[in-house]
Amino acid sequence: MFSGIVEEAAEVVRIERDGTNVHITMKCSFVDQLKIDQSVAHNGVCLTVVSLNEDGTYTVTAVQETLDRSNLGELKPGSLVNLERSMKMDGRLDGHIVQGHVDTTAICTGVEPLDGSWYYSFKYDFKPELASKGYVTVEKGSITVNGVSLTVCDSEADSFRVAIIPYTHDHTNFKDIEKGTKVNLEFDIIGKYIARISALS
Repeated sequence: MFSGIVEEAAEVVRIERDGTNVHITMKCSFVDQLKIDQSVAHNGVCLTVVSLNEDGTYTVTAVQETLDRSNLGELKPGSLVNLERSMKMDGRLDGHIVQGHVDTTAICTGVEPLDGSWYYSFKYDFKPELASKGYVTVEKGSITVNGVSLTVCDSEADSFRVAIIPYTHDHTNFKDIEKGTKVNLEFDIIGKYIARISALS
């Protein structure tokens, strides 16, 4: 379980393909605090630490299902990835409940600079069967974009905008997102449960 509060935008060191799997090796400031089998969110995708390497890096593995549903298949050495370790049960929930299970991807359709901040617009494939299960945004609701907990504005059936403050811009890979960039989305789990309960009642 995560909160969508990114700890660090870290750099990909190596990408290795092994059949349909991809091994992603990362370098970050807290690698010496990681343990084998620990869960870390990478652009919002929960992955397991499979090795701690002598060069001060760690490695996680993404399977084909993960690659199909996320933007991790597009990573290359030098890419910045938003990282968050799993939430402590005695900690504050500063963002919202994030599972680390990416639902789909979206494409950035525009970046609008404001006076010191930015509006980012995103569009995703609208599927009525998924929308009926809660895979939608709502005005002022929560959305996770590349692992970042954000508040939705201008919610439409297949698109939305988010406002990004300078701190988020500078400390996540939002600084690398531009028109045409693919991002990971996780819709609010509470909305999914409500949609499911409503369908069964």
